[in-house]
Amino acid sequence: GKCDFCRRGLENLCENARFTGYHVDGGYAQYMVVPEAFAYRLPQGFSDVEATPLLCGGVIGYRALKLSEVRPGERLGLYGFGSSAHMVIQIARRWGCEVYVFTRSEEHRRHALELGAAWVGGAKDTPPHKLDSSIIFAPAGWIVPEALRVLRKGGMLALAGIHMTPIPEMDYDALLYHERTVRSVANSTRQDVVELLRLAETMQIRTDVQVFPLQEANHVLQLLKRAQIRGTAVLEIPQ
Repeated sequence: GKCDFCRRGLENLCENARFTGYHVDGGYAQYMVVPEAFAYRLPQGFSDVEATPLLCGGVIGYRALKLSEVRPGERLGLYGFGSSAHMVIQIARRWGCEVYVFTRSEEHRRHALELGAAWVGGAKDTPPHKLDSSIIFAPAGWIVPEALRVLRKGGMLALAGIHMTPIPEMDYDALLYHERTVRSVANSTRQDVVELLRLAETMQIRTDVQVFPLQEANHVLQLLKRAQIRGTAVLEIPQ
């Protein structure tokens, strides 16, 4: 890399970054040519379909988990329980963390409990304990003050969405004072991918996938909007 961020291993913040499917066509291509530095060996024990979520929601969730600064044995909050969160909870549980899941979907609450959540509820509910760190996956700005309300002193709140609705005005003394921190999460680095794929293999992370043909992409987006996907939706290109 040439810019300061790339030289520091933070290519996710590159001033000249271009992303396939966003800046450049090819997100649904069957084949593509990539620089060797951006190609990775997939972990053993995963089919192509099962590995797909690792390189999208998985790595974003993993970077958010790292930036949340949660430590083994601490209490972690997850707001939203879709593709990223259902993989993050498995890593956090292997670290010995207690995981508290906030989601509006009853099916997602059941899924979280199956994967070891200590508690489930809605974003406005109060968990039985203050949380050390939290990650917001839902793109809803109104959740930020709700998450800060149940975050302990010195806690970290990571915002993992690419986009988010406006964050409402907050009471500094009640929600931010006592060294609580709010930080955003921007994409991921190559090192994040390497670390996650290693963890996926050693921890035997399970990806829950629902497979749809590419032609149903618009229908799948509506299912995602209505929180009707369990785990990750994968679009399969016809052979």
